[in-house]
Amino acid sequence: MQATAAAGPPQPTHFHMTKTSQSTCVDPRAAPAVMGVDVASMYLDAAAYGSSGVVRFANTDGAVAKWLRALPAGSIIALESTGRYHERLAFAAHAKGFTVYLLNPRDVRHYARAMGMRGKTDKLDAQILARYAAHEGTELRAWVPPSPELRRLEDLLRRRGTLVKHQGAIRQSLADSTLLRASAKPLMKEFTKLLDCIDQQIAQAAAELNLDCEGFERITSVPGIGLLSGSALLGVFQRLGERSADAVIAFLGLDPRPMDSGKKVGLRRLSKRGPAEWRRLLFNAAMSASRTKAWSATYERERAKGLPRTAALNVLARKLVRVAFGLFKSGQHFDSSKLAPP
Repeated sequence: MQATAAAGPPQPTHFHMTKTSQSTCVDPRAAPAVMGVDVASMYLDAAAYGSSGVVRFANTDGAVAKWLRALPAGSIIALESTGRYHERLAFAAHAKGFTVYLLNPRDVRHYARAMGMRGKTDKLDAQILARYAAHEGTELRAWVPPSPELRRLEDLLRRRGTLVKHQGAIRQSLADSTLLRASAKPLMKEFTKLLDCIDQQIAQAAAELNLDCEGFERITSVPGIGLLSGSALLGVFQRLGERSADAVIAFLGLDPRPMDSGKKVGLRRLSKRGPAEWRRLLFNAAMSASRTKAWSATYERERAKGLPRTAALNVLARKLVRVAFGLFKSGQHFDSSKLAPP
């Protein structure tokens, strides 16, 4: 589902909206509305572009369905990606045929500052989301829900990443205490057991997502890419398979961001706009790849340019993604003899 192009930002939509405890009452004959919705675990705050009113309703199936029934056909709903709290509204709105924009919270925050917002409240957030969608809609891509199989795979990868993060924090906090470190060994063993269990479920989820092709096998044929990084890439490639390798790199936040001005050429840094856990997995894949016969020369070439270790590994991570994406689309497996000489 692609965003509908428009000649310019829509004019403010003035439709009848009254505040109730559960929903927004909108005249069904009204023109399509551009709605911004601030998401929280228990409540949703909705504002229409061109209206100063903001309506709060519960983040429950019933309240969301009732609010959506009151919206004019063809309406647009913009909301931020907030963990899992946005999913109920996003899935329900898409199912009813509304255009859904899932916005990057950092982009919205910068936009609000640029618009001179002097504070931050749920009401103001809803209004700025509506304004963002109204004025920037031609540059946005409509959100398309992932398949149940892809959703399960991505959920497992995110949960595993959270556990790894907390495991590392616990290990680091106990590093200088021999007594506590010894006492924590049973806990760490349980962490390991849980991670092994999740790895098995990830493998199963990747197989379910990969039933009709050998995409996963082609991706993991690249030296350095294993179960976790390969599963993450499988999901991304299935989402973006019709787009370019550059689009995949940008989605993952591995694209170098220029910082030039006049004659000054600034340092390139990653945009880091994509999922952080995916970048962590690919960085680990690059570390493994740098020690293989297939990729060690590529890594050393980047180091010889004067790049620090982290930067060289990021370059290698991008290379891994490009090669894996090419194999995924071409139906071929990795062949080191076809690599361009370093």
